[in-house]
Amino acid sequence: MEDGVLCQWSVFRSLLAIVQWWVFNVTVIIMNKWIFQKLDFKFPLTVSCVHFICSSIGAYVVIKVLKLKPLIVVDAEDRWRRIFPMSFVFCINIVLGNVSLRYIPVSFMQTIKSFTPATTVVLQWLVWRKYFDWRIWASLVPIVGGILLTSITELSFNMLGFCAALFGCLATSTKTILAESLLHGYKFDSINTVYYMAPFATMILAVPAILLEGPGVLLWFQTHTTIIPALIIIFSSGVLAFCLNFSIFYVIHSTTAVTFNVAGNLKVAVAVMVSWLIFRNPIAGLNAVGCAITLLGCTFYGYVRHMLSQQPPGTPRTPRTPRNRMELLPLVNDKVDDKV
Repeated sequence: MEDGVLCQWSVFRSLLAIVQWWVFNVTVIIMNKWIFQKLDFKFPLTVSCVHFICSSIGAYVVIKVLKLKPLIVVDAEDRWRRIFPMSFVFCINIVLGNVSLRYIPVSFMQTIKSFTPATTVVLQWLVWRKYFDWRIWASLVPIVGGILLTSITELSFNMLGFCAALFGCLATSTKTILAESLLHGYKFDSINTVYYMAPFATMILAVPAILLEGPGVLLWFQTHTTIIPALIIIFSSGVLAFCLNFSIFYVIHSTTAVTFNVAGNLKVAVAVMVSWLIFRNPIAGLNAVGCAITLLGCTFYGYVRHMLSQQPPGTPRTPRTPRNRMELLPLVNDKVDDKV
């Protein structure tokens, strides 16, 4: 009887973790798109900077004030030698995600971000000379094919937004690869990651944001009619972005790797559907088919990696990033690393 109750509670806890993760993730994505499109606040660097500031404050409160998570101590030398380079890539990743949201629909951006597994495998093969099982390469075929079909048939195609999303995938892959070497020996969770990297990211991005977008932001303040409600939405997106990091920590510890992979792909489908219901961006039939093929390919890729990871000791395996390191940098626009 007790086993049955515990099993039911475990299932309920997993479902609750997945649902709250979906809610935070989809809400932040929609709010960011709303800020760029409906509020006419077309300043992705500034929005990213607001998110970094909110996340820095949130992580400090959680770790230092509320003490909900223990602080993982990193000495000063490692902060600059290891954390700072990761923060730089982290910053680029977030900015590119927001730039892509500025120019292309949520549905298209989310589909392109699903290209990340392919860029990660290719970079590991090119840079680290890692050799992968043929099933890994085969699982990338539907992902690449789906992305090509989606890009060709996208009715709201924008080259700048497309390139930003594509280079965002490369930044995400680079971040994952660097994490294995630069953060070796540290077992960061999502909150400690934000605690150390968000302040560095704020420092890196503040000057470019002021120089490139400062005049435009001042003009927006002068011409926008409803400043206070708009600022509430902008800063709320930053607060929710930090909450997303906390929700990722919860869902990782409440689900298995396979469940997390499937839930991540379904989350993309939910984000696409919700964004279409709100913004009504035109989606062609073949475009929807391409998106579906990409998500199925991502699910198959995750399944193949899981099966290879379960092979008996001594069996040659495909090199893989440990699950806890793949989740090092949770960001809003990304399926496995969703966003600050």
